[in-house]
Formats: sequence, C-alpha cells, structure tokens
Amino acid sequence: MNVYKWTRIGVLGVAFAGILAGGAFAQDVPSDKQDIRNDKQDLKQDRTDRNADQRDINHDRRDLNKDRADRNQDQRDINHDRRDLNKDRVDRNEDQRDVNHDRNQLARDDKKFGASSTQAQADRQELKGDRKDRNADQRDINHDKRDVNHDRVDRNHDQRDINHDKRDLHADRKDRNHDQKDINKDKRDLRKDHRDVRHDRHGR
Repeated sequence: MNVYKWTRIGVLGVAFAGILAGGAFAQDVPSDKQDIRNDKQDLKQDRTDRNADQRDINHDRRDLNKDRADRNQDQRDINHDRRDLNKDRVDRNEDQRDVNHDRNQLARDDKKFGASSTQAQADRQELKGDRKDRNADQRDINHDKRDVNHDRVDRNHDQRDINHDKRDLHADRKDRNHDQKDINKDKRDLRKDHRDVRHDRHGR
C-alpha cells in the first residue's frame, strides 16, 4: 500500500512537472517567434540603410571624379596662361628695347640733322609704333595675369570640393560598414532565434 501510494505520487509529480515544462515551452515559442519578426525587421532596415549609404558612396565618387577633372583642367589653364604670360613679357621687353633704341636714335638724329629732318621724323614714327606694340603687349600681360588669377581661384575652389567629397566619401563608407556590421549581427540573432524556436518545439 505504501509503495503503491508513493509510486502514484511520483507518477503524478512527473506528469505535473511535464505539464509545467510544456507550458513554459509553449510560452517561449511565441516569444521566440516575436524575436524572429523583430530581427527580420531590423535586418530589412539595416539593409535599406546599407544600400542608401552605398548609393551615397557612388554619388560621392562621381562628384569626386568630376571635381578632380575640373581641378586638372584648371591647372592646365593656369599652365597655359603662364606660358602666354611669359611670352607676352618677352614680347613686351623686346618692344621696350626697341623703344629705348628708337629714343636714342631720335636724339642722335635730332642733334645731327635737326628736329624737322626726314631722319628725325622717321625715328618719331618708328618710336610711336614701338610704343604702341609695347602697350599692346602690356595689355596682354595684364589680361593673362587676370586669367591666371581667375584659374587659380577656380582650381582652389575645385580642390576644396575634392577635399569635401573625400570627407563625405569617408563618412559614407564608415556608415555603410557600420550598417553591414548591424546586418551581420541581425543575421546571427535571427539564426539564434530560429534555433531557440526549434529547441522549444522539441522540448529541449
């Protein structure tokens, strides 16, 4: 009688523990399924963020390439303007030497033949022409200087754009990499939650 009673109590205890465990597992399954849904939503959002960051990276790369092309073109313009400037200075200096030579020639002819002489009149005409050439060369020099300054401003502006685009690109890559890490973490969480559901279903 005593053995029978204790056996019955033991069987009832095991059955009751099984019911409690089954109830706990039954409660864990919906909770794990909710975790899976949350993980899927997080994963979807992180992928959306990662893709948006990749689009930003692509856009910044295009901007960077365009700004580099502009900067390089401005540098070529500067180099071209410098060559023009150097050539105009050579021409202006040559014209100035002609002016100086004509002045000296005029002074000699004035002294030798008189101010009204044919030689002096020809020297004055030549001096006038050389001054005109020299002044035209000086205007070219001034124009080329303005071009060089303008191209330098453009080049410096493009370089600032390049620096800005590099910073944007760096920040976007950092964001994209962070989002990729989030995606990897969400995938691990999702796999873990799937395992938890399987374990709960099998009562382990």
